[in-house]
Amino acid sequence: MAMGVDQATSTHTFDALPDGGRIELLRDVNDSLGIAQIRAHLRLIQHAFQAGDFSTPQFVHMRTMPGTAVMAQKRDLIAYTYHDRPRGGEVVIKTSDASALAAIHEFMGAQRMGHHATGAGSTTMHD
Repeated sequence: MAMGVDQATSTHTFDALPDGGRIELLRDVNDSLGIAQIRAHLRLIQHAFQAGDFSTPQFVHMRTMPGTAVMAQKRDLIAYTYHDRPRGGEVVIKTSDASALAAIHEFMGAQRMGHHATGAGSTTMHD
């Protein structure tokens, strides 16, 4: 409901990257309306996350998502960039702050588990 498309016919990827993370959402079929809905959803996610608003993942998962409190607190140290992808889009998350990076990786891991999704795990070591 939050995404505007059926999750069962779309593929989520949540990657933990050395400098942040990446959220990718793609339609499994060539569906122009679904693709447009995904792109609109991810643009909203980009803007909400940049403002420190993580209410959408909280709504989807019916709980506060791990890492989001720190991500909200450190929002000025995190950049969120949206890109169109074939059949969908992605939000790339970057930071040079160690605690923000740890929070992003925690969030990505929780999202992978919550959505039964694919993606790269943490690629850095945290204290």
